[in-house]
Amino acid sequence: MKSWFAVQSKPRQEIVAKEQLEQQGYGTYLPLIRRRKQRNRKWIYATEPLFPNYLFIRADPKEQSLAPVRSTVGVARLVRFGELLRPVPPQVIDYLRQSEEVDAGRRVDDTWPFRPGDRVEMLAGALAGLSGIYSMDEPKDRASLLIELLGRVSEVTVNRADLSVGRL
Repeated sequence: MKSWFAVQSKPRQEIVAKEQLEQQGYGTYLPLIRRRKQRNRKWIYATEPLFPNYLFIRADPKEQSLAPVRSTVGVARLVRFGELLRPVPPQVIDYLRQSEEVDAGRRVDDTWPFRPGDRVEMLAGALAGLSGIYSMDEPKDRASLLIELLGRVSEVTVNRADLSVGRL
């Protein structure tokens, strides 16, 4: 009977490992998530593994040897508990698959990385270069910040996409 097993990949080689394992006849599953990330001072959505450096393979160890998995390009090792290779319960895989966004085939983490009290820096707009304290979310992708202007603390509303993690 086929079971799911966890595989640890080499850093940032989950997709390579997945492709190589599939070429060897193993069933694979790499849960993905779409997250908001900042690159080159702009916020983008990036699709990345839900569990960095891990994926799952499906095989029947009685019918298909798992020994080649260790030497597969992109794979670091099969996940074991002590010396024992334990299957991942199928309910876990089913839950992960059901949690993925239906149309895109991946989960979406749509939260902003800022929380009230975080120091942020403005990257664009009239206040570019200034830093402040993240106060709260506003409608339409805007945010309230507390900044020091002319010797006093003022509250301003800015576009969230223009913010970055502030310098201390």
